[in-house]
Amino acid sequence: MNSFARPRVFASKCLGFEACRYNGVTIPVEYIEHLKPFCDFVTVCPEVEIGLGIPRDPIRIIEIEGRRYLYQPAKDKDYTKKMSRFTDHYLEGLTDIDGFILKEKSPSCGLNKVKIYPGKGKVSPKAEKTSGFFGGAVRERFPFAAIEDEGRLLNFKMREHFYTKIFALARFRKVSSTGATSELVHFHASHKLLLMASNQKELRALGKIVANPARKHFPDIITDYREHFHLALGNPARYTSHINVLQHAMGYFKNDLSPDEKTYFLDLLEQYRHAKLPLSALISVIRSWITRFSQPYLADQVYFKPYPWELATISDSGKGRNL
Repeated sequence: MNSFARPRVFASKCLGFEACRYNGVTIPVEYIEHLKPFCDFVTVCPEVEIGLGIPRDPIRIIEIEGRRYLYQPAKDKDYTKKMSRFTDHYLEGLTDIDGFILKEKSPSCGLNKVKIYPGKGKVSPKAEKTSGFFGGAVRERFPFAAIEDEGRLLNFKMREHFYTKIFALARFRKVSSTGATSELVHFHASHKLLLMASNQKELRALGKIVANPARKHFPDIITDYREHFHLALGNPARYTSHINVLQHAMGYFKNDLSPDEKTYFLDLLEQYRHAKLPLSALISVIRSWITRFSQPYLADQVYFKPYPWELATISDSGKGRNL
């Protein structure tokens, strides 16, 4: 597959799109700038949409008698109903979205690190953290989309999985729109190694669906395939699974490579195993063999080019590298 379908990605508007944070600034995010030429972004600031100005007094999540509210201490105002109404209406109209990049720790957009305050007064936050009103609803309504906050995506392994998933989901949307079983068969064939790395149980289930022994019509096949494809991409592939796929791919060249080339690649695998090399370094070697020996099956595997190489940077925050 030489061309890339364009993912549709939602992003919090303050992440490099508009100066709409509570303090009137925007937050530049380098990897979002890199994504812009390859994705179609949809953006919104829920806090602005419910009538809060720019700049504005901060809001927070408070808990009183077991119930949580979206509260603005400076003006003693409760925005819970406004935010809930906006969120329900907005997300109901949001379709064909492959991924979300949300502002971390935000009482509106945050996913899991949002502070909870035990009451309205000048109190310290609880040890427990929660999701924001908008971010939590996103996770509930779009359980199979690629959903991250901008902080986690500073880790290159998390970012690599996010990129892989949004482009895979975009390709799947494109295939779904064709209504052609033959297109789905080719899609599955070209994603086999990616699925092998991601989830072998779901790979087997997807293979049975595509085989279609019951001769189902396309709408039924695509519905079944969608469910298991989403499950397959649920979590980042383990490094041991990547090693298994790379060794499998190496087997296609067992009669072509010299002993020194085989030894060199196995040494690279060990470096990757011990987190001394990124996955992209090994994939680059396999891709060079695919070209050199004209290997058509591997050339068609999206595993070796799951997203545009312009996005392949290994810079990261240094946190969570072993996730």
